[in-house]
Amino acid sequence: MRVKQIMSAAALVTIALGTAGQAQEPSTEAAPLSAVAHPESWPVLPLKRHRDPRVEARVDAMLKRMSIDDKVGQLLQVDIASITPKDLDTYKLGSILNGGNSAPNNDEFAPAGEWLKLFDAFYDASVKRSDGRPVVPVIWGTDAVHGANNIVGATLFPHNIGLGAMRDPALIRRIGAATAAETAATGIDWSFAPTVAVVQDDRWGRTYESYSEDPAIVESYAGQMVQGIQGSVGGDFMKTGHVIASIKHFLGDGGTGGRDQGDTRASEAVLRDVHAAGYRSGLVEGALTVMPSFSSWNGTKMTGNRSLLTGVLKDRWGFDGFTIGDWNAHGQVPGCTNEDCAPAINAGLDMFMYSGPGWKQLYANTLREAKDGTIPAARLDDAVRRILRVKVLAGTFEAGRPSTRPLAGKFDLLGAPGHRAVARQAVRESLVLLKNNNAVLPLSSSANILVAGRGADDIGRQSGGWSITWQGTGVTNANFPNGESIFTGIEQAVNAGGGKATLSIDGRYQVKPDVAVVVFGEAPYAEFTGDRPTLEYSPDDKSDLALLRKFKAAGVPTVAVFLSGRPLWVNPELNAADAFVAAFLPGTEGGGVADVLIAGKDRKPAHDFHGTLSFSWPKRLDQYVLNRRDAGYDPLFPIGYGLTYAAPRTIARLDETRPKGVASDQNALFVRGRVVAGGRLDVAGEVRQTRVDRVAQEDSLRFTFASAGSASIEEAKSIDVTRESNGQLSLLVDYRVTTAPTGEVMLGMTGGKTATVPITGAMKPAGSDWRQIAVPLRCFAEGGVEMAQVSKPVTLTTTGALGIDVSSIRIASAPPGPVSCGVR
Repeated sequence: MRVKQIMSAAALVTIALGTAGQAQEPSTEAAPLSAVAHPESWPVLPLKRHRDPRVEARVDAMLKRMSIDDKVGQLLQVDIASITPKDLDTYKLGSILNGGNSAPNNDEFAPAGEWLKLFDAFYDASVKRSDGRPVVPVIWGTDAVHGANNIVGATLFPHNIGLGAMRDPALIRRIGAATAAETAATGIDWSFAPTVAVVQDDRWGRTYESYSEDPAIVESYAGQMVQGIQGSVGGDFMKTGHVIASIKHFLGDGGTGGRDQGDTRASEAVLRDVHAAGYRSGLVEGALTVMPSFSSWNGTKMTGNRSLLTGVLKDRWGFDGFTIGDWNAHGQVPGCTNEDCAPAINAGLDMFMYSGPGWKQLYANTLREAKDGTIPAARLDDAVRRILRVKVLAGTFEAGRPSTRPLAGKFDLLGAPGHRAVARQAVRESLVLLKNNNAVLPLSSSANILVAGRGADDIGRQSGGWSITWQGTGVTNANFPNGESIFTGIEQAVNAGGGKATLSIDGRYQVKPDVAVVVFGEAPYAEFTGDRPTLEYSPDDKSDLALLRKFKAAGVPTVAVFLSGRPLWVNPELNAADAFVAAFLPGTEGGGVADVLIAGKDRKPAHDFHGTLSFSWPKRLDQYVLNRRDAGYDPLFPIGYGLTYAAPRTIARLDETRPKGVASDQNALFVRGRVVAGGRLDVAGEVRQTRVDRVAQEDSLRFTFASAGSASIEEAKSIDVTRESNGQLSLLVDYRVTTAPTGEVMLGMTGGKTATVPITGAMKPAGSDWRQIAVPLRCFAEGGVEMAQVSKPVTLTTTGALGIDVSSIRIASAPPGPVSCGVR
């Protein structure tokens, strides 16, 4: 057996770094939790990048010639879904961005050329001036968090949780450089990466964006990723092929108790010594921007915390780049709205990130406040000076039109062979072997292998969230032209060895295979939809477990390849498999899985397992936080665990006890034809209910309305979907019409008040295939529903006869394409 334990001593306990950089044991004295930082207790960082007098003189000269209108414009970044290039003829804004669901022509599958064409249009408008004042080009920011993941054809690397398992900082830098080059190919010049959250509660839906629960691992990676994206200070810094980096989310986003946009309740020492780890290396390597978090620290929103944004980040640490807000996060600061937030600017926010129709109001309000002194002139000038400084350092003024830049339009960089090779290596190194009883692995390339499971031939599922679409949903393998599924990788390896690989998603076979490889795991998600109440894998759908047990009962040796954005309680699945591989979210290079699983005919592997856990693996589904500093630390597999072929070990049968009364996912309302725990189905009128099949036996419910009636899901305790509504999520219903409606059909939600939207147009024709309707939650909010107190998240009402089958109802991101408040 080989269980890697390579953590440094400093990583095994939380330490406090004094101003002299000396390690000290944290104080055990209880103290009230404050949201005011004491910058003098934070370490001084040895920054590699220092101010250049020539840059400063250039910035000062521009600043003196700018009007107050020009200056305020630089403080705004607006989502491309809310603004047109023509707007920049008049409003000289600092930046634009594409949000998770925003894309050229409202087409998330737009080819790379359309992205470059749109940036040209914005750029051209931004530099159009005839008044003699300085021309300041606009810059474009994008969430390139595991590759240039918004662009069809880009190389998608493993998400951060998998990269953390590699323990390979040098490879991290190569990944950053490849990502920057592919981003630059579209002309885009700013990546909102890396995420350096030190996640402490794995229920959080953004856990996969974290390298590790261990601050030492995060610190070892952040600086390397910044170097890869921006280049090395004193070397290729911001030269061709590099783009602006943004370290996020400042600060403590990994400590919010598993809730997105939550509140990190922690001492200043923990905030400093645990959650600030990535900044200690990322800022040292010259990161040009920092993104404050949506979340709070001890009840105070980070976007409005002056003691941290100004006191620590800028004054103590000497950060001279600029801070960019998260998606309308400034609107959550007390005293603010999305369209008016001087307090955030005064606290140290330099640029708003705004999405919505009211950006001109935000501009007007900010301009008024700059003129009347609500935003002091010195603070305004400081913010603009920082933005101009970054643009000078990034070469924005000399770069010219996006399409004329050195790498722009070189779309062969997207999915380039060299980049794919880096990604494939990262996949190999990130796989963690949790179990290999009876030495089932490696598999002989001459064997007859059955490959099953919903993740086997699904590049979108293996890539996870932030993969072309924000939530990673609504994509097919065709949307990843340079990608390879796990099955395809296995098939190629086995064919080369004279064996046979057969794809059977549901596990059916005619000839008994030598071995089965079952690829399964979490469906893609991003923030909001990814938060979970427990760490139990798929509590409402045990079909993956049934598939594993089916092979076990048939005496077929079984290898489980588990796709997930976090460690999860999978004791039953571990017991049902002979070998179990934690693949996390490997991205588009599925062949990297085959490189480790498949050996030659002699079963001598070319690649052994390399990865070790960067997160503790739970023994129970309620082990949300597994802190190695606690005397009761008792995971199933500790951080640093990982088996190899060279050192096998047999894993005994695990306890499968599941506590009763555990909470379920509030955003999953109706799963496999049944209301989830915590809710009940109410019907009114003459309604007949029968079970029908969609994918599995009786996994859907048929409603037959003889006349006017309704069917509602009523929660035993009201639910709060404010975040989901603000996050532009939708109510999704998977349905099939069996009898066309004879009256109007409405979809409603109740929270204090009931609001409905018409969906009659989506109920035709009868006998149609399964479809999905998406109604934005904002439609109900605008109708007066109190989104913090939703008692009936869905009500289907008809004024006449109707026949409809329903298999699933949930709150999630809508598929690509337009959505509206009702289909008439």
